[in-house]
Amino acid sequence: MEIYRTDVGKKYAMAISGVMLLGFVVFHMIGNLHVFQGAAQINTYGEGLRDLGEPLFPRTLVLWAFLRVPLAAAFAVHIHAAYTLGYTNLKARGTHYQSPRDYLVANYASRTMRWSGTIVLLFLAWHLADLTWGIKTVNSEFARGDIYNNLVFTFSRWPVVVLYLAAQIALAFHIRHGAWSLFQSIGANNPRFNKFRRTFANTFTAIIVIGFMAVPLGTVFGIIH
Repeated sequence: MEIYRTDVGKKYAMAISGVMLLGFVVFHMIGNLHVFQGAAQINTYGEGLRDLGEPLFPRTLVLWAFLRVPLAAAFAVHIHAAYTLGYTNLKARGTHYQSPRDYLVANYASRTMRWSGTIVLLFLAWHLADLTWGIKTVNSEFARGDIYNNLVFTFSRWPVVVLYLAAQIALAFHIRHGAWSLFQSIGANNPRFNKFRRTFANTFTAIIVIGFMAVPLGTVFGIIH
């Protein structure tokens, strides 16, 4: 906690929690792509997540203890560190954003981390209500365990598809800058590696966003039906 109270500690906490969240995003995207293999495959995949560790551990224990709880903690740390660092920077400047500002270093993605993070967070709450918690006012046709048909129904609604695609754009900005600044946060910031950092950030972001967009677009074009 003493380390975390420092700005350097918060930056490391943001980097570590960011790696955990990026890992979650990768595996969640890969899991979503099972939908292209049909209802049986993705529904079995969903049950497999709940059955992790059986018969050595009770059902869903591994899912909660090693995935959901650590991810929730990573979200909390990431958000708190981002907020407190932003507040510290604001106090250090003494005034709110001045005009004109020097944007040579702070590129467009870094300047939009606050709003992109907020959009992603709000979308996550809606997404959980839609496809995990099954709140009827959000998804009236939700059936627990039937991942395939839940996806088909939710993406048969154009407003949901538009919302999902807009959220992926915000996620792209957030991931791109996060993947870029990750190395800087842990001190690996050298001009010799900047080309690699940029290529990694752009490629990683493109793969994630294309993977996530494939599911709603696949439903819209009748590939998933």
